[in-house]
Amino acid sequence: MKPACRYAAKYLTPFAVLGIRAEAGKLAGIDFLPRDEATLAPSDALTRQVCEQIEAYLHDPDFQFDLPLRQSPTPHQMKVWQALLAIPRGQATTYGELARQLVSSPRAVGQACGSNPLPLIIPCHRVVAKNGAGGFMHHASGAPLAIKDWLLRHEGYQR
Repeated sequence: MKPACRYAAKYLTPFAVLGIRAEAGKLAGIDFLPRDEATLAPSDALTRQVCEQIEAYLHDPDFQFDLPLRQSPTPHQMKVWQALLAIPRGQATTYGELARQLVSSPRAVGQACGSNPLPLIIPCHRVVAKNGAGGFMHHASGAPLAIKDWLLRHEGYQR
């Protein structure tokens, strides 16, 4: 979470409170906050729609998000994020496999995944290490890995 961040909603899920950021009528970011963080009702129609679609995903991991997104990725991040959208629910790929596909390096793929401001929408949790879960949100352990594990189990991925 960015210290000066203002959320348009804070939505409770089984794995975290999601801090939802919007800019200019588009979804700009979703931050994973501690589960004991106070919730905040959606402040506008867009954030109500975001919360409704997150709820739909929680009930059905095959749900397809359809939201206006505000992104400003580097060209490399955009390549990685587009590749993430092509990974089917219930499946995962490794940082190395994705790097080979994109003619990149596993570290650069991991950095692009960790910089994704729209997890859930752009499913960076579907990229794992060759021998384990790998990282999540620029962390190699702790709550972020527990969230990644929850999301993968929710989507039916089995190692």
